[in-house]
Amino acid sequence: MHAWAFRARFRRTAFGWKGTKLAIERIHEALAEIRAVARQDPAAAAEGAVLFLEKLSPALNQIDSSSGALGNATYSAVQELVPLISSAPVDAAMRKKWLDRLFDAIQDDDPPYIEHLGDHWGELCATTELASVWADQLLPTQRSVLLERKRGTYAFFSGTTLCYSALFKAGRHDELLELLAMDPHPIWQYFVWGARVLSARGQIDEAIAYVRENAGSSTSLETIAHFAEEALLKAGRRAEAFDQFALLANQANSNLSTFRALAKKYPELAPDKLLGYLIASTPSEPGKWFATAKTLKLFDRATQLAWASTCDPKTLTRAARDHLVKQPAFAMQCALAALHWMSMGHGYELTGIDVHEAHRLAIEAAKTNQQIDQAQATIEQVLAADRPMSAWMRRSLGIPTVAAKP
Repeated sequence: MHAWAFRARFRRTAFGWKGTKLAIERIHEALAEIRAVARQDPAAAAEGAVLFLEKLSPALNQIDSSSGALGNATYSAVQELVPLISSAPVDAAMRKKWLDRLFDAIQDDDPPYIEHLGDHWGELCATTELASVWADQLLPTQRSVLLERKRGTYAFFSGTTLCYSALFKAGRHDELLELLAMDPHPIWQYFVWGARVLSARGQIDEAIAYVRENAGSSTSLETIAHFAEEALLKAGRRAEAFDQFALLANQANSNLSTFRALAKKYPELAPDKLLGYLIASTPSEPGKWFATAKTLKLFDRATQLAWASTCDPKTLTRAARDHLVKQPAFAMQCALAALHWMSMGHGYELTGIDVHEAHRLAIEAAKTNQQIDQAQATIEQVLAADRPMSAWMRRSLGIPTVAAKP
């Protein structure tokens, strides 16, 4: 048996109130250890994954998790470890022991750091036979809870998603739909299984309509779009998936991350075409895609975007500095656009140094590109007296202030 280093680090209440950062580091270390073992011994790695998931919530339950960072880390850990456990080459007896241990861990999961294991219970069962056994084990309690809810009594069962997932894996789809019909107010984590049944039957449009019909105010449009896109992609209806749901389903923390997510999922789309779709999706803010176009080295498109709508002047100045030598024409336009947006009052915590830097880069790039007259003319327009910040910018550059035209 492997001696797991993470075992001692994840003892009960191992982390204090402010232990988020350390806990996340320890989670990453544990996952790295499990991955290393998996390369040589998948079964031993799966045993380690089960042990880690057992110890996770008791170790973290004293931490202030209000930032959400710890929840994201534990969610990612569950998503990574589920395939490792489900594909492990072990006999039915060992898998049954693992599931019993994980079920007990879910019952003690407070705060709920491993609750998403329930969504994958059928996958963890690995076989339809074991999934059916678990469904039979969970059904009596689940039916009892649903009857109480129909009577208007609050009732909750931590095994609900486990039950639905097991029924789905076992192919007992009609029973699953019957249970969902008993629930007067199913939440997304429950009624999505009904949509999965319809999708598995090839009724893709009906599945999408089902989630739309059952989604309440607590279900985001992004969540619905993610399901619909995935269902259409699995059905081979890629064009529909992209046109109808991809942009909403793949929103990331940055525009560049959104582009990369879509490019990975839809490799058949050329980068410039995909970027065009994204720009069209924000018609009032095309400039927000400047950094993405720059990263893709679509410099003509990036130049257009820099002037099309508000861009952060500091972002434009950095782009000018980074491309001064190899792309002087692009650098000049970035620096001039930075001055333009500064003069219009855009940008955060700007100082005279920012004005000087953008001006210097514009002149240097213009000299390299032999367009000094054009650059000077643009700068004069940017510093015109009718612009909100032109007087401040002129003072910063040591240029005499001019009176506004009557």
